[in-house]
Amino acid sequence: MLKTFNSLIQMMEAIPDEQAAIDHFTAIRWKNGAFCPHCQSTRVYHFSDGRSHKCGDCRKRFSIRVGTIFEDSKLPLRKWLLAIWLITSHKKGIASTQLAKDIGITQKSAWFVTQRLREAIRTQSFNRTLKGEVEADETFVGGKEKNKHAWQRTGGKQGGKGKIAVLGVLERGGELRTTITPSMGAKDVQSVIREHVEPGSNLMTDEHGSFVGLARDYHHHRVNHTAGEYVRHYILHSNGIESVWALFKRQIIGTHHYLSPKHFSRYLGEMTWRFNLREMDEGERVNALLSQAAGRLTYKDLIA
Repeated sequence: MLKTFNSLIQMMEAIPDEQAAIDHFTAIRWKNGAFCPHCQSTRVYHFSDGRSHKCGDCRKRFSIRVGTIFEDSKLPLRKWLLAIWLITSHKKGIASTQLAKDIGITQKSAWFVTQRLREAIRTQSFNRTLKGEVEADETFVGGKEKNKHAWQRTGGKQGGKGKIAVLGVLERGGELRTTITPSMGAKDVQSVIREHVEPGSNLMTDEHGSFVGLARDYHHHRVNHTAGEYVRHYILHSNGIESVWALFKRQIIGTHHYLSPKHFSRYLGEMTWRFNLREMDEGERVNALLSQAAGRLTYKDLIA
């Protein structure tokens, strides 16, 4: 049975034990009917323990965790729900060190838990292009050269050398799209914009050279930050997407302190997913993540 809740204490009261957590996840995963995670057959038999099932076609026995990010995890599903609540409700995410203290596991396990949840978040799909009033902006993420160890310095300050280039596109009042780009060159930047933004939309950017040429497909408006211009006629600005970057960088600095390039895209995806579901209630975001928990991530694959 699917439970509803809007606070952490309500969730714990609605899901008081492990079987209740299993039943809640089952109601979400099998909302359209039971199926076998091995062969997708709908001929599924249920055992009296409420936790085991068997496929009538491939004859394999399984639990509701099989084929999801929870497979092979020794952590109770109720603790997983706590972790999901914390990572989806905190606007700047949660550090694995803090999660470990909050739910009573080791930091290594907490880090693996958060990465599995980010793996589920990566399955978010977009069914339409952005349109109307759309803002696009680039940013570079990485520490200052003067603060790095000598062996980490790349010997350059201009053009984001040694940093990760990220592009964001935001529909005002709508969805956010973010991606890591090989460079901030016009070819890389404009290919992303054309992929996600409907032609003819009102596109707001700053004066960066990578945006030159977009006027052929969009009503392109540029504000000149270098000259101290940030808003023109009250509506021509890119303040929305710049606020997104401010939020993401506060997540890095205030919560995680450091992100490795290897896993950077996972953290970027987490922030984007949470931002896109910002209008949902807390409990709805928990259930939204549970609904896309299909897929499996092993520790070996994660650290490979």
